[in-house]
Amino acid sequence: MRFQVNRDVFSEAVSFVVKLLPQRNPQPILAGVLIEAGDGGLTLSAFDYEASARTTIEATVDEPGTILVHGRLLSDIASRLPNAPIEISVEEDGGIAVRCGSARFTLAAMPVEEYPSIPEVSGTSGLVPAEEFGTAIAQVAFAASRDDVTPVLTGVQLEVGDNTLSLVATDRYRVSLRDVPWDGEGGEQTALVPARTLQEVGKTFGHAGTIQISFSGAGDREIIAFTAGNKTVTSLLIKGNFPPVRRLFPEQTDHHAVVSTADLMEAVRRVALVLDRSAPLRFTFDTSSVTMDASGGEQARASESVDAHLNGEDVTLGLNPQYLLEALGAVKSEFVRVTFTSSDNANKLSPVLITSQTSVDQAGLDSFKYLLQPNLLLR
Repeated sequence: MRFQVNRDVFSEAVSFVVKLLPQRNPQPILAGVLIEAGDGGLTLSAFDYEASARTTIEATVDEPGTILVHGRLLSDIASRLPNAPIEISVEEDGGIAVRCGSARFTLAAMPVEEYPSIPEVSGTSGLVPAEEFGTAIAQVAFAASRDDVTPVLTGVQLEVGDNTLSLVATDRYRVSLRDVPWDGEGGEQTALVPARTLQEVGKTFGHAGTIQISFSGAGDREIIAFTAGNKTVTSLLIKGNFPPVRRLFPEQTDHHAVVSTADLMEAVRRVALVLDRSAPLRFTFDTSSVTMDASGGEQARASESVDAHLNGEDVTLGLNPQYLLEALGAVKSEFVRVTFTSSDNANKLSPVLITSQTSVDQAGLDSFKYLLQPNLLLR
């Protein structure tokens, strides 16, 4: 095999396919990137049985063929090569020669015949606007659990409706939800996608115009594919029943406060400095302000107030400051609305609902919703 390829194009392609590979893989063969050279140019693929990435780029192919080479090493080399065309070929001893300008590398070839087949996707599909989908992923995926003990909570649930694709995530203490437009085949469809894979999709495809999402497979091999331009990412779906968290969102309540998003974030960061780890931060909402109070070890205390517009009775509650900050970072608007929900159970604290607000009086245009369970405050 022998081909020549543009340095920047090749480096970007290798970087894309290795992003989804785990840092440490129990099977060395899965650390490889499969490079297939043919009439259509170069196809680069990576697969670890759970997620795959594939892209096709233009190249001048002198001798077609297929090689398998260590992905991260090739990515590191390609990103540091001089600004000149790259030539890659298989030498007589089986080694893989990489030449660029005066730079020369020889890499070990990995056995192509031992590499698993990259999954092919053919099934129901639809289109979503890439930028909006990327924003939605950023607003939702952080709320997924990072604890592998409950795998079903480490994913983001995608739910297809008639004209809408919903993204939902929870780690039991909070729920994040966002809808985006869906242009595709009818019928309801759900897919529980690992949050890490979905976050990479959002970063990579966020400026691609539109993304095609396809559902395929059955049983234990259900997969989802995201395609934009010449790139495709597939992911094995997480098996299990996602909790019915939608019913937790209140229908409508007028008991809420509107606060400047930036002012509230800065105040929370400052006041939380004295808190012990995982301790709640006390919030008191009144007619014109929200006051944050914290006390930690070594008798440290902090307090700060921020202007707020409250509709309804005064409220005092405790919230996890980090969980609140992550929600405020996901609100893409100047103001945030904090809605106080009600519960039939007088002994149970009701979650607060956080949504975007374009002004003091006008709700935000996107569908982002975030439910956060308050902490019990020690009196």
